[in-house]
Amino acid sequence: MRRFILMLALSVATSVAQAATGVALVHGTGNQTDAANNYWQADMLAGVRSGLSDSNNLLVVNCDFTQYMWDNRAAGCLAQQLTDFIAARNIDKLIVITHSNGGNVMRWILSNPTYDARYPNIISRITRVNAIAPSSAGTPLADAVINGNVFETSLGWLLGYKNDAVRQQQTGWMATYNQQNLLGTSGRPALPTPFRDAYGSDVAAAIWNGDSYCGGYAQSVGLAITQNWLDSCSDGFINCTSASAAGSVWFQDTQLTDHGAVLNHNQSRRACFGLQSILGNDIKKG
Repeated sequence: MRRFILMLALSVATSVAQAATGVALVHGTGNQTDAANNYWQADMLAGVRSGLSDSNNLLVVNCDFTQYMWDNRAAGCLAQQLTDFIAARNIDKLIVITHSNGGNVMRWILSNPTYDARYPNIISRITRVNAIAPSSAGTPLADAVINGNVFETSLGWLLGYKNDAVRQQQTGWMATYNQQNLLGTSGRPALPTPFRDAYGSDVAAAIWNGDSYCGGYAQSVGLAITQNWLDSCSDGFINCTSASAAGSVWFQDTQLTDHGAVLNHNQSRRACFGLQSILGNDIKKG
């Protein structure tokens, strides 16, 4: 009996030792096949990996987020990739980092555990979602694109033209989803796991400002132009009120970035102004 108990204790200890913390990077609007290189890029991945005790416990999701958030090509794809990652790496604690519309797809899973048999297991492993620049209340720019005005051509590179994900991010549509289908916004039940918002508050685009060049100067200029149709507090794509509409605020750019730099919407998925280190250091907390 003593030997049996010893073997059982050893088996449990080995199982616990093999369990691990993992991180999943969930991209925003777009049909990604190589998000590691095309969406996040190497320096951001390196910063995130620096927080992991095992650098292999990083999943970079590639899904078709041009679809509605509940679509099998969006939430279904995300659910399957997370499920496979959890099983393959024996992940017992999962930190999810999303960007932009990726936060909506993730929030759909968290809000609708009975919609898909894969959802409960995923939800039970998540310790927190760090939502970077989430479009939780939509964006007026999506309304502009769908309505077919000047933004349709000037923002095509950013919004992906008239796809269902952009249609979903219209402010009125997101208000309806937040009232009926999604958790975590004002007046609604809380999400089952912490959903923490981090977002940009302005756009630097002056040619003499070195901050304008991180992530690409052309993108900074484009976001500075679109900011004229948004609130004074925005990242050039999403108003601060939208980015902070679900869950709780983790930080607004200038509170933690190097030299108090602002993060435009493009920069908030790149290794700009220490963002990669902020994310990596947070992962170290487990």
